[in-house]
Amino acid sequence: METARLVWSRLPHSEEGELDGVELLSNTSNRNGVDSLDYEVIENYAYREEQAQRGKLYVGYNVGVKWFFALLIGIGTGLAAVFINISVENFAGWKFSLTFNIIQKSYVAGFLIYILINLALVFSSVYIITQFAPAAAGSGIPEIKGYLNGIDIPGILLFRTLIGKIFGSIGSVGGGLALGKEGPLVHIGACIASLLGQGGSTKYHLSSRWLQGFKSERDRRDLVTCGCAAGVAAAFRAPVGGVLFALEEVTSWWRSQLMWRVFFTSAIVAVVVRAAMGWCKSGNCGHFGSGGFIIWDISDGQEDYSFEELLPMAVIGIIGGLLGALFNQLTIYITRWRRNYLHKKGNRVKFYCSKDKEYNDLATIFFNTQDDAIRNLFSAKTIHEFSAQSLLTFLVMFYTLAVVTFGTAVPAGQFVPGIMIGSTYGRLVGIFTVNHYKKLNIEEGTYALLGAASFLGGSMRMTVSLCVIMVEITNNLKLLPLIMLVLLISKVCILLVYSIWIDVLQNVLTLFPSQAVGDAFNEGLYEEQARLRGIPLLESRPKYEMRKMTAREACGNQKVLSLPRVVKVADVVSILRSNKHNGFPVIDHTRNGETLVIGLMLRSHLLVLLQSKIDFQHSPLPCDPRGRSQAIRHNFSEFAKPVSSKGISINDIHLSSDDLEMYIDLAPFLNPSPYIVPEDMSLTKVYNIFRQLGLRHIFVVPRASRVIGVITRKDLLIEEEIEDSAITELQSTSVRGQRHEKRLLVRNADAERPLLSGILVQDTDHTLS
Repeated sequence: METARLVWSRLPHSEEGELDGVELLSNTSNRNGVDSLDYEVIENYAYREEQAQRGKLYVGYNVGVKWFFALLIGIGTGLAAVFINISVENFAGWKFSLTFNIIQKSYVAGFLIYILINLALVFSSVYIITQFAPAAAGSGIPEIKGYLNGIDIPGILLFRTLIGKIFGSIGSVGGGLALGKEGPLVHIGACIASLLGQGGSTKYHLSSRWLQGFKSERDRRDLVTCGCAAGVAAAFRAPVGGVLFALEEVTSWWRSQLMWRVFFTSAIVAVVVRAAMGWCKSGNCGHFGSGGFIIWDISDGQEDYSFEELLPMAVIGIIGGLLGALFNQLTIYITRWRRNYLHKKGNRVKFYCSKDKEYNDLATIFFNTQDDAIRNLFSAKTIHEFSAQSLLTFLVMFYTLAVVTFGTAVPAGQFVPGIMIGSTYGRLVGIFTVNHYKKLNIEEGTYALLGAASFLGGSMRMTVSLCVIMVEITNNLKLLPLIMLVLLISKVCILLVYSIWIDVLQNVLTLFPSQAVGDAFNEGLYEEQARLRGIPLLESRPKYEMRKMTAREACGNQKVLSLPRVVKVADVVSILRSNKHNGFPVIDHTRNGETLVIGLMLRSHLLVLLQSKIDFQHSPLPCDPRGRSQAIRHNFSEFAKPVSSKGISINDIHLSSDDLEMYIDLAPFLNPSPYIVPEDMSLTKVYNIFRQLGLRHIFVVPRASRVIGVITRKDLLIEEEIEDSAITELQSTSVRGQRHEKRLLVRNADAERPLLSGILVQDTDHTLS
């Protein structure tokens, strides 16, 4: 065993990982207990035996269940959104009604009542988050994005997180904080999807064995993706925008089959929300009325625009890019300050108006729900309804409140506050445009919409999905070119300004380290929040420094810790206790004495074998992995880790002295076909393979001595010997025992496995190392 360890000696330990000044680790991920997910299918003998026993009927049943779960996710997310919206609107309605009645008699008393109601609602939200569901704080989108990126963050998909998110959102939004419920709805949809996938919550006795059909993390990932799209569709009544949001913003892996289910889920949400709105219009929802659900119909707004208006519209895009980037940077500073010093671990409002036909334009924005305030800012045929002084006052105050509020211990979305900020300065530009051009067909509400789109684009850096969402919530397709224009300008503006700023810093601040120059950049809001939370996301593009590095250099000079095919139980326990690695190469020896890598063994699978003890043997000789006695001992689902727990720990397993002297043959349980790259492959290429395939480990091996075959496109086509010679779709795994014989045309079947130089992992405290 010691000889084998010396042979496989290049794996970097999870406590170290910096290479020549290039940081490859996330320094905070280990503190937060972040782990990686196994999205790769482990095609061991247990998996193949299970697949061989399943026929076409089971495959059809499995597909049908996935579509049924998509239906349930859509219904559940839609009902959750209805409940939140009705609750928020009723709390806000009761609050404003009581305040306005009292304020007519005493301004001070009305002011105190307003403050007390808001404090009670916000405190209830804070109490729920801090005492019951800490993982429900924030928008939840960075955490869900990390999960779909392959990061296992404890607690984000639990039942108590779902409950905390729902009731916490009601308190924080109803309490008048400068945040929205749209981000939390994405998290709520993901929680509902995950709970359905695992059959409910066993802790709270709300589980069903009938629903426990998806044990693998790949299936759960698909369900969570459906939940994310459902959340956006429920928040904005934008089913197409929900699909594009899931595709553009949160997922790292996509396929056409998933697209259909995501679209179906979003469509179900739209139907549920529409039915709820129809029911509420009859007066069954109290103060809810027709509000609450975000849709600001401006289809009767500005019909056309002139060439002269493109300049102020471009200015809106520039302002949005700058204010959005500034917002991100300020939230970073505020969050760091909190972490270091506070957490060391529709209608017009008459507000003090003398006449019945007068209204206070500033109070119309402040003393309203955010949805109604935005509806007023977007309104058409309302020129000079808001003064420039009132809009500027509100912009400064609400922008400051949004910066300070975001990141507090309450469920907080940033979509609607971003729309509020953008529509305010957009309407300001609209006022100046109307006064300058003096044209009757110019609508200030159109500029408010463009301002909202520009700020969200500058802050969140979304393009396609945001464009579609804005069109869907405004019901005006004619504004699509203008929305695209301001989004592109806001994004280009950020790149240009930051490029100039970096050049200035490099010329003036030459004495500062390069890291200080790099800090001048900031990424999208969710990416920055994920970084602050210690979530090691693999972004869509590798870092520039990786172009000059190879896979071998990324591995470093540390030793690879490997296991022999037949290993002593005591050695396994010792290895698992001495390190936190989650994958171990397994080696074997040929008759000629050559050492070969035969696969990858996961830590979680080793723990299952140690806990069950049924695979222990007295002999140190390998057994026949295809033997019938070996295949029936385990079900493949036994190796799946529950999403609601950290799984088995080595400290939870108790072994006797006799058990420690026995052996385990790892061949039936290892992954016989792990992904392998040559040691001189560029790290950029390795990064793309790693991220696009959703991997957790990649073996780095020396250059092969010979080529035994070349697979081309035609080799990946399956021939099926049936009467009509139909061509079938290539499946991800083959199932034995089918009625018709299927042949995969591969020139040579017996592949030689080379020695191992190292392993690239996305693990406990690694981003890619």
